[in-house]
This record gives sequence, C-alpha cells and structure tokens, in this order.
Amino acid sequence: MKRFVFFIIIVYGLCLMAGGCAVKLTPKFPLVKIAYEQYPVFYDDMAYDGLQNGISRSIEYLRKIPADRMFQFGEDQFDAAHIRRSLEHFLNFIRTKPPSHELRRFIQANYVVYKSVGSGEELPVLFTGYYEPLLQGSLYQSGEYRFPVYAPPDDLMSIDLSLFSQEFKGKKITGRLADSTFVPYYERREIEEKGVLEGRADIIAWVNDRTDLFFLQIQGSGKIALDSGGIINVNYENQNGRAYRSIGKLLIESGKISKEDMSMQKIREYLREHPDEADEILNYNSSYVFFSPGKEGPRGALNFTLTPGRSAAVDRSVFPMSVLAYIETQKPLTDASGKIVRWTDCTRFVLHQDTGGAIKGPGRMDLFWGSGDYAEIAAGHLRHRGNIYVLVLKRG
Repeated sequence: MKRFVFFIIIVYGLCLMAGGCAVKLTPKFPLVKIAYEQYPVFYDDMAYDGLQNGISRSIEYLRKIPADRMFQFGEDQFDAAHIRRSLEHFLNFIRTKPPSHELRRFIQANYVVYKSVGSGEELPVLFTGYYEPLLQGSLYQSGEYRFPVYAPPDDLMSIDLSLFSQEFKGKKITGRLADSTFVPYYERREIEEKGVLEGRADIIAWVNDRTDLFFLQIQGSGKIALDSGGIINVNYENQNGRAYRSIGKLLIESGKISKEDMSMQKIREYLREHPDEADEILNYNSSYVFFSPGKEGPRGALNFTLTPGRSAAVDRSVFPMSVLAYIETQKPLTDASGKIVRWTDCTRFVLHQDTGGAIKGPGRMDLFWGSGDYAEIAAGHLRHRGNIYVLVLKRG
C-alpha cells in the first residue's frame, strides 16, 4: 500500500514537472446534491401520462419492504418510509397536472435534488432503450418453428456469497454441479449447438426466428403470437450467469457497422445479409436468458409490471431503486412509414424500477418504451447523452 501511495506521489510530481497533466478529481459519490439554481425546468413531455401508474407501482413495492430499509442518495441516506412519503406527496400534487412553472416551485419548496455525475462529460449519462417485442411462435416444434424459448433448467444454481463472508455482500455466482464441483453454467454456444438443456429445461414455446429470440433475451420480456391463435407473455426468470457482451460493440470494433449507424435494426440487417457470420456474432454474447410465462406484460427487477415511458433500468448499486427521477435526453420523431425524421428533447419523470446486464455505473440508463412499432424504433435507435436528476422529499 505504501509503495502504491509513493507511486501516485511520483506520478503527480512528474505531471507538474511536465507542465501540468490534467488532474481530474473523481467525485466521491455518484449522486451529488445540487443547489436550487441548478434545478432543471421539470417539463414533462408526456403531459404526466402514465406517471401516476408508475409512481403507484413504486409505492406498492415500498409498502412491502421494511420501513427502516435504507436508500443511498449520494452521501445521504433515507429510509423506505421516507421514500414512500416522498412519492405519495408528489403523486398527490401531479394529479392536477400542474403547469411546469408551478411544478418547479413545488419541487424547489419540497424536494432535494441529486444529479448523477455519470461519466464526467458535459452530458454525462448515456441513454438507451428497450421494449416488448412480438415474436411468431408455436407450442409445438416444426420445420418452421425450430428455436426453443426455455424455462430455467433444473440444474441451474445460484450461490449467495455473503453467506460465506460479509466481504461479498450483494454478490452471487451462478452455475451448476459437475462431479461434486460447482462450475460455470453452459454458455450460449453450448446451449444452442450441443443440446445440453434437453431433459433439463421445459420449453415454453418454439419461435421461427433465431435473431428474434436473441433480441427477446436482450429485451428481457416479450409476447409470442401462437400459430394456433392467442398470445402468451414471457418474462425474464433467470440467466446462465455468464457476463453480457454487446454484439453491437463487436460489430463496431470489427468495422462491420459504424458507430454512427449502430442500432438494433442495423444489427438485424447485417445478420440477414451475412447469415454465414450469425453463429460467430450471436455466440459472442455467451449470456443466455430463461423465461417464465406470465399473465401480464414485462416485470421489472422489483417484480411488478413496468410502465411504458416511465420505468427505467439503472445500476442498483449506484441508484436507489423505486425512486423518482427526472431525465433530459432525446427521442425520435417518425413519419407515417416509421422513418425517423429527426430527434427532439425527451424530458420527463421516470422511476428506477428495473436493472439490466449492460446497465452499469452512474452514466447509464435504459428507458422502457412499451410495445408496438414506435417502441421498437425508439428502443432500437436511442443512444443519446443526457442527465439524470433524482428527487427525494426534504426531511422534517
């Protein structure tokens, strides 16, 4: 440790001798309390639509957990009872759909606001989106419907590492037993090419497109329109424990799709035009998701149905879950054919109600857009920078 400190001192001294390296201090906390004059305008571009439902879902969650559970806001902490009061107070006020200037005064008078430090850039947070896709499927395997949607296998196990040491609080590993040894679970290539799940996992349905199934796993939930009629909902249930790896990043780094053109739609187009590369590209992401059938649409990490345009996925080790946030980013405007005409401001209140394998750190948020054509376009193309502000009722 002493040698490390000595090394830092030497590096700092060399920077000064060299005429000044840019020494950038990293904030101690990922959320920083801001002054009133730094508050955003708080204009909700959805005119409060769906917001009451989203807040009510978070309140339901908070009523089910211990009232003294603590939530971290930067260097401050608030208990679950206070977070619930914070949401209830906000909900009562916005039921009248107040104009923006009244809302801002209300927030200034009643709420403390924290801003995410993100990646430290001028617009520090990268926003992406997800949605609920619709797949074509069948309850029976056939030449057309060849790709299985699996429920969790019976040999998939997770170990809570905090049971062994508090040093590992919040950490777990997922795998299986093999010859009395706990080993990592099968990766995507083994599951899809070697049939290792045969006899180990129930099949909920069969779908007709491998790429659609891959993106269903990325989105975490969706609907399957059956050839016999009717639709079934499938929701995220578990995962094989392998780290998520972005095939979009792979395609950019290999020069196959430019960073500027990258989107879910562009990936689909590339795979369609280069079927001989599909195995290599899709198997690059060794993570594999298992599903369960459900009566309702997608459930978030708090185990209730998400609200389109209002529910967002964040890193729960950084952001307090269930709480109210305000975002500033962009959204697409489309014409009648579904083509993006331009991008415009997306400023609205959202709730931290989900998580995601690729959503890590204070500089990421994934916004849930719902279902339908526009949701697919917005989720597939959104990769824009912006800001996250987190709100909590003042004490006392």
